[in-house]
Amino acid sequence: MKYYIIAGEASGDLHAARLIKAISQGDNNAEFRCWGGDKMQSEGAHVVKHYKDLAFMGFVEVLANISEILKNIKFCKSDIMEWQPDAVILVDYPGFNMRIAKFAKSKNFKVYYYISPQVWAWKKYRVHKVNKYTDLAFVILPFETDFYAKYGYTAHYVGNPLVDSLVDVNQETKDAFIKQYNLSPKPVIALIPGSRVQEIKKVLPIMMQMVDKFPEYQSVISKMKNIDEKVYQDVVKTYDNVKLVESPISNILSVASAALVTSGTATLETALYNVPQVVCYKTSAASFFIAKKIVDVKFISLVNLIMDKQVVKELIQNDLNSENLYHHLNLILNDETTINKMKDDYKVLKNKVGEKGVADRAADLILNNLLNH
Repeated sequence: MKYYIIAGEASGDLHAARLIKAISQGDNNAEFRCWGGDKMQSEGAHVVKHYKDLAFMGFVEVLANISEILKNIKFCKSDIMEWQPDAVILVDYPGFNMRIAKFAKSKNFKVYYYISPQVWAWKKYRVHKVNKYTDLAFVILPFETDFYAKYGYTAHYVGNPLVDSLVDVNQETKDAFIKQYNLSPKPVIALIPGSRVQEIKKVLPIMMQMVDKFPEYQSVISKMKNIDEKVYQDVVKTYDNVKLVESPISNILSVASAALVTSGTATLETALYNVPQVVCYKTSAASFFIAKKIVDVKFISLVNLIMDKQVVKELIQNDLNSENLYHHLNLILNDETTINKMKDDYKVLKNKVGEKGVADRAADLILNNLLNH
C-alpha cells in the first residue's frame, strides 16, 4: 500500500521514521512519500519537502511566512491527489496538518493522525475536527484519552514515542563521548536550547549567562543537525568552558549533572534520563501576548503537564532572566531536597508514559483499520 506521511519538525521526523519502519514490517509492499527529514529518508521514504524549510515558530513568525505556508499547503494537496495514497498519516504539526486532514478526508482518503493536536491546550473545538477528519487519532499523553472521551470521542493512547528513544548509555559509550568532544573532568551542565532558530536566538543567550556563574562546571550545548552552526557560534564565541556538541541528547544527558531545557519534547526526554532540569522558554513579545490570550494550560513542559503539578521549574518569558535562572540552577545542582524530590517524581512519570513499542502499536492499529474497513 501507499502511505503519504507529513511531519514538519525534527521530533516528527524521528517518530515518523519509527512508524515507517513498523508499517514496513507489517506491509511488505509499503511505499512512502513524505514531508519530513533524514531519518524518514533513511527508512526508505521519498522525502518531497524537508522539515527544515517548514518550521515556523510563534504566531507572529507564522503570519510573517503565511504566503510560503499557503503555497506549501496548495502543493501538498495537489501532490496527494497526484500520488493517490491508500493512507494519509499526519504527525503532529497541527497548523498545517489539520488543513490537510480536512482536504484528504473530503477526497475520501483514509486519514490517520499520529501525535494528534494538543486540542486540550487551546482551540478545544478542534477536538470535533480531529474526530470528523480522521479515521483514527493517536495521542501520546496519558490524560488525552479522557479529554476526548468528555466529548464522546475515542482517541488511542499508544504510549509516548520518546520511550522508544531511550537507550542505556554504558560507561564505554560515555567515555567515547567524552573523548570525542574532549570534555574536561569537570561535571557537566547540559544546555538544550531547542530545535528552531527562533528558540535558540531567544533562549541560548540567557542560558549562556550561567557559564561564568558556575565556573566549576563545563557547559555542553546540544546542537541540532539542521541548524547552521553560526546560529550557535554568534552566542557562544565569547565564552570559554563551553562545548558545542552535535550528538544524541542521550549522550549529553548521560554525563550531565543538570540541564537547562527549552520547553518541548526535550523536557520529557531529560526527565526520562533522570537529569534534574530547569525549563526555559522565551518567544517574541507579540507571540507571547497572543499565546497568553488563547492557550489554556497550567504548565508548558510535558513533565508538569503529564504529572499535573510542578515537578520542574518553568521560567517563562520575562521570568527567564539571569537572576532567576541562577537561583533555580543552583537548587538542582546543590540542594539535595530539591534533587531528590524531582527524581522521585520522575519515577512516577516513567510509569505514566508507558512501555516501549509505541510505533509498533500505532502501526498495528493503522494496518488493521486499512485492511478491515
